[in-house]
Amino acid sequence: MSPSRTCEECGRELPGKGRHTGSEPAQGGRPARYCCAACRQRAFRRRSAQDGRGRTQPPAAAGDRTQPPGAPAPATPFRGRELPRALDSFVGRSRELSRLRTLMKSARLLTLTGPGGVGKTRLALEFAGSLRGGADGRAAQFVELDSLHDGHQLPQAVATALGLGERGGRSGVEMLAHTLGDRSMVLILDNCEHLAEPCAQLAAALLSRCPRLRILATSREVLRVPGEVVFRVGELSLSSLAVEDDPAAVLQADAVRLFVERAAGRVPGFALDAANARTVAEICRRLDGMPLAIELAARRTGALPLSDILAGLDDQLALLTDGSRTGPGRHRELAAAIDWSHRLLDPEEQTLFRRLAVLVGGFDAVGAAAVCADGGVPPRDVLRVLCALEAKSLIVRLPGTEGTARFRQLSAIRAYALDRLADSGELHRTWQRALDWLTALLEPAAGRLFADQIGGAPAKERENLAAAVAYATGRDGKPPRGLAIELARVRFQQEQLTAARALLTQVLAQDDDSTHGGAALALAARAACQQQDPAAALHFAEQAVAIERRRDNPTALANALDARAAALVCGGEFARAVADFAECLDIVAALGRPRETAWCRHHLAWALLHIGKAAEGDELMASCLPLLRGQSPWAQSAAALHTAGAIRLALGDADAAQGLFAEGLRTVPGESFHALYPLEGLAVVAAERGQMKRSLRLFAAAAQARRRLDTEPEAEWQRQVESATDRAAAALPPAGRDTAVAQGRRMGWEQLIAYALRGTGEGAMPAVGTDNGQSPLTGREMTVAALVAEGLTNREIAARLDLSASTVSTHLDNVRDKLGMRSRTQIALWVAGREQRRAAPAHDPRRGEVS
Repeated sequence: MSPSRTCEECGRELPGKGRHTGSEPAQGGRPARYCCAACRQRAFRRRSAQDGRGRTQPPAAAGDRTQPPGAPAPATPFRGRELPRALDSFVGRSRELSRLRTLMKSARLLTLTGPGGVGKTRLALEFAGSLRGGADGRAAQFVELDSLHDGHQLPQAVATALGLGERGGRSGVEMLAHTLGDRSMVLILDNCEHLAEPCAQLAAALLSRCPRLRILATSREVLRVPGEVVFRVGELSLSSLAVEDDPAAVLQADAVRLFVERAAGRVPGFALDAANARTVAEICRRLDGMPLAIELAARRTGALPLSDILAGLDDQLALLTDGSRTGPGRHRELAAAIDWSHRLLDPEEQTLFRRLAVLVGGFDAVGAAAVCADGGVPPRDVLRVLCALEAKSLIVRLPGTEGTARFRQLSAIRAYALDRLADSGELHRTWQRALDWLTALLEPAAGRLFADQIGGAPAKERENLAAAVAYATGRDGKPPRGLAIELARVRFQQEQLTAARALLTQVLAQDDDSTHGGAALALAARAACQQQDPAAALHFAEQAVAIERRRDNPTALANALDARAAALVCGGEFARAVADFAECLDIVAALGRPRETAWCRHHLAWALLHIGKAAEGDELMASCLPLLRGQSPWAQSAAALHTAGAIRLALGDADAAQGLFAEGLRTVPGESFHALYPLEGLAVVAAERGQMKRSLRLFAAAAQARRRLDTEPEAEWQRQVESATDRAAAALPPAGRDTAVAQGRRMGWEQLIAYALRGTGEGAMPAVGTDNGQSPLTGREMTVAALVAEGLTNREIAARLDLSASTVSTHLDNVRDKLGMRSRTQIALWVAGREQRRAAPAHDPRRGEVS
């Protein structure tokens, strides 16, 4: 008697004899597994559903007839492991995830590229995790390739990762393509750069034969497959220098949030506050927002104070070690992550890669060729190699360089490259080529007039210039004179006056060299003027003029005379300043330099104003202002407009003065001391017209801005401003005066600019035109624009309107698009102009207060 058997589906005993139930075996077939046809169909449906979820099922034995005749064979199940699950939180990248979801709807091959440690793998896994259980039902399978070194074994490695075995005589790509078939799936190939060509061939083969397959690859180099969409994974967002005193604002940066979260894992309770926000923000900035570097730095918080971590970043590769023991080996130390990429370079690429380390401020192809090319890397090959290094994510292209492409190495990568440069024995030769290249950049500017006040090529290379001067000074004990003066000139133009004077002191301490001595002294005089040190300024300028009078160089003498005249103005000696400005003008006019001649006339007009000769100054400004408006840098244009306005004010023409001050204010692109002079000029005009509340508001706001920017006006102008302030304050009762001052101090910069231009005829933006009360904006967009004009941030607007910050951002994007504007200041000016046009019939600014 045979042993009793049970149904594999319901567990009931299978009958051995009797009427046919559908469970008896056919002649010569296998014993039945189910008690009835219904159980057999239920088992079939259950297996099919489990296969669709990727669960493991035993292979069917030959001769199994549980499928209905003609039904398609169930898809071969995958026995691959689950997607790796991160043990820590995923920070930021919300925009990147959203963009990936959009791209993956149409792209069949999407490659995430970026340098080692930027977070490509983590982003891919986070994206894949969001697909599981999604509406499209697309499964995601993850294949790690970092341990595979033989490209020929790639198909077998992918099959192994997916849990697929060979059958039916198929192997390699053929087996993968047959198994994947028309399955809807995302295949993630992680870390492809060392197998770029085999991965490209595999992706092309699978995508051509599997219509519902999509591939997401992570690689430091693009695969270059037809149809490939490349998504560059950038560094995490950093906080602005302007908000570093506000912990809440600093914490909006993804890089800072990552540091804080990882630091809290080492030091429970760690949080960002007013005491540490600036240091944390600077650490993240020094690390270029690189996630791996930030995580490694944050792990040091348990052993080092933040200030020591920041100081230790001077030797990044030594400090940023001790990564996760469970992470990939290339991620345990930052140097290992970079070394992984470096070993994949060919010899020519390695040579250029290490030599680029001396160009700390970035480089274009011309600069790279000048510094890095030699017999080993011909100049004609430099651009090609740069493109190869960018493709491998070892250099990045700087944004906003649409004309001439400019690149840089991220700081950690540059530190590694500098170590390789030192190991190669090429360090000094490469630095010498950099010094020669920078020196050559200065030669076209050698004959410039007033070079201290005009930017040029060295300003673009200021970081490279500073690094080269520091290297040469450390090696030789003294800075190279020409380069040091040019660097001091750049620092002066950046308003870094102490740094500029320190460099000049080093230059002047060397043996006297009249070639450079006069230029250094003239620049030192200008810097001392800006620091309100008239005695030192005049001392330097007198020496400069004495040196240049002994030389037959009219350009250098004109520069020295202009510097001495500026020192005399700083000391209030306007009559002597007029004589120097007049001599300078005669020299420059004889040289046939129209723009520089206009600049000299402007300076002379300013000095004439202060000795009571405003009419003569007005004639000079009438001759030079048209040229300065159209052909000068904005700072020179703004200064000339202020001078013209001050002269018209002295001549009693308040209308013309107001127009010139308003034009000057609109000329300045952002918050700067250059904007404070026309702001104060508008306040003086308001006081002259009896608009005392408006005058006090502008005075108070400008004074607050001067304190914030730590800048003082010229003494004579300050006396004029203080006199007008006193008149405005005396004309108001104490309560009105205090209210106006408080209102002015509360104004944000954008709100202040809009208010200052209100009532001047300059509030409207010409590109928009008159709308006759009709706005292209919706009601909600108009409300958002009005709150922007009040100086509110997106978060403050969201709180005011009970909206999310992202909704406010969307409304603001719509406002920008409809009005054709990009900055919040432009929007504020448009709102102010619209309010002015609507109120104009009922208001005459000459008759009373402008509120």
